[in-house]
Amino acid sequence: MGGSAVVVGGGIGGLAAALGLRLIGWEVTVVERAAALADAGAGISLHANGLRALDTLGVGAAVRAAARPQYTGGTRTPKGRLLTRMDGAALERALGTPIVGIPRSVLHRLLREALPPGCLHIGAEATSVDRTVPDRPRVSVQGRVLEADLVVAADGVNSRLRARLFPHHPGPAYSGSTVLRAITEHPVDLADDFQITWGRGAEFGHITFADGRAEWHAVLNAPPGVRHTDPLDAMRRRFADWHDPIPALLDATRPEAVLHHDIHELTTPLPTFTAGHVALLGDAAHAMTPNLGQGACQALEDAATLAAALAAGPTVGSALARYDAERRPRSQAVARAARQAGRMGQRLAHPAAVALRDTALRVTPSRAMIRAILRHADWTPPALGLDHRTP
Repeated sequence: MGGSAVVVGGGIGGLAAALGLRLIGWEVTVVERAAALADAGAGISLHANGLRALDTLGVGAAVRAAARPQYTGGTRTPKGRLLTRMDGAALERALGTPIVGIPRSVLHRLLREALPPGCLHIGAEATSVDRTVPDRPRVSVQGRVLEADLVVAADGVNSRLRARLFPHHPGPAYSGSTVLRAITEHPVDLADDFQITWGRGAEFGHITFADGRAEWHAVLNAPPGVRHTDPLDAMRRRFADWHDPIPALLDATRPEAVLHHDIHELTTPLPTFTAGHVALLGDAAHAMTPNLGQGACQALEDAATLAAALAAGPTVGSALARYDAERRPRSQAVARAARQAGRMGQRLAHPAAVALRDTALRVTPSRAMIRAILRHADWTPPALGLDHRTP
């Protein structure tokens, strides 16, 4: 079964969906409202499930070549005491790959370069979707109307198309946490590939990239909308007494490189990921907190599953029913687990609760930590059944 599709949103999920649809022989147009692709962003960790989805989509090898495996690291207290150790080699034995770290901009570029020229249209904002003709949805894009057999809404946590399709849904809710993050300007001498430090209502973490630079992030309990005149200076003051290499990471960062976003999630699950011949994907469908590092991985799973369902057919309607049945329970369960992980981790602020959490982590066997990661990362993508040629 071939057809035409309009993908709304040129982020990781949207580009991955376009790759999957192209692989099964569909004609695809991607519209992205950003006027320029600045390749901004910090870093991203990809678990085995995300890498397996990328393999299915044909770009796994390129992503692995650009990424750095995360073999060493763990969780610490602000004074530097080790709470848990991450065993990347054990993960690799269990899953065939360790977790890898890569700049988000590099991952985006690799996805974009795998698409043919002219497939991605930037500065093109989709404002509405018309389902008057059920099997030929039409998307309004700045005065133009694009008609296709399928529309993929991959337009993020604040999805405009989701709001149109589900007008009674409350939309995203503030999680109670805000995140500041950046990539260092130059390589930093770090002992670990990956590290998280938990304090009272705060988390500081880093991942190291293949070129020696690192991404750091600071997640803080805060009211929504709080901003700093000098975010980097605010982080230096906030984490002044936290252990090395946190000060070194901040010192290696340019002030203008710091990004600051409030974390929103879909605490009210959607009743379905489809509406007629429209499929929701990624944050538009299941925006979650970053506490499990699964947001992008779940979007990549969506893309691979959508392509496989459409390849199997026999109709778009039946394929979307399969996509919803396979993706909604799993992704919403991961979102719930991420929310719970945040509540038991970074969100804890009471001293007694923090002390109890830290004690529990210290006595938890490393194999139990591995099992916790496997619960979400051990996913096998459906086969695309490629009998088509990319047009």
